[in-house]
Amino acid sequence: MTTRAGGRSSTSLREVFLSFDTLSRVDGSARFGFGSVPQALVSLSGPIEVRLAAEHPSQATLEVHLRPISNVPSTESKFLSSSISSALTPSLILTQNPRTLIQIVIQTLVSSPGSKWKDGLVASMINACTLALINAGSIPMRGVVCAVSLGCIRVDSTYVYVVDPTEDEARDLVGGGCFAFLFSDFEPLSESGATCVWSSWRRWDGFGFDEEEILKARGMAKEAAREVWRRVKRLVEETEDTRMTSAIPIPKNKAAKMKMNEGEVEDAKMEI
Repeated sequence: MTTRAGGRSSTSLREVFLSFDTLSRVDGSARFGFGSVPQALVSLSGPIEVRLAAEHPSQATLEVHLRPISNVPSTESKFLSSSISSALTPSLILTQNPRTLIQIVIQTLVSSPGSKWKDGLVASMINACTLALINAGSIPMRGVVCAVSLGCIRVDSTYVYVVDPTEDEARDLVGGGCFAFLFSDFEPLSESGATCVWSSWRRWDGFGFDEEEILKARGMAKEAAREVWRRVKRLVEETEDTRMTSAIPIPKNKAAKMKMNEGEVEDAKMEI
């Protein structure tokens, strides 16, 4: 097992930052990032009224808009928006709300990395979208989609796979990509309880990749994505516990007074 900078093994993620947000005038919002700071902020609105041109009679319309931290959305941003929409769609039951719109807006919080390696940021955006969907609670879901990035480094004559590469490690990569998996506690989506719904694996060293390579990469990415899933479940549990403990109980004297007032109302109805 390869030891990396910071003492991480080849299969270990960096510290994960995730939180539910409280943006106004949206149904759900969340932040996510690999490392000590969030990399993406996502807001979700829906189901809401949809434009007639985008309306589907049998299901809801899913729109994903990506806003970079600087400049205006480019062709690449639109391509990533389409890819993220494809990754999220298998987790959503869109037929429950036909003729409506589910709108997801992604705001990147860090500058775009080099042209070769953006997969870590893409994974953060997908995970932030999942958190926003959970935070909203207004969209029926089959499960949750969690994503991680994976890189391939050549050491002598062998290839070493590393989970969640940093920008420094990305300089030495000969291949890599992002993998997104659908997880669910309620139905066996596959033999391992997870299924790969989207990936962007590719090579830059001029060599293609075979089935054995992609299966090995996907297997490593799945276990790392499962750790993200555990952190998402832990955040949901912590949020629910906080809501329960922050609930203010009604004082006994106030409850008795409310009950007495209800009795007086009933007596008044009988007199009428």
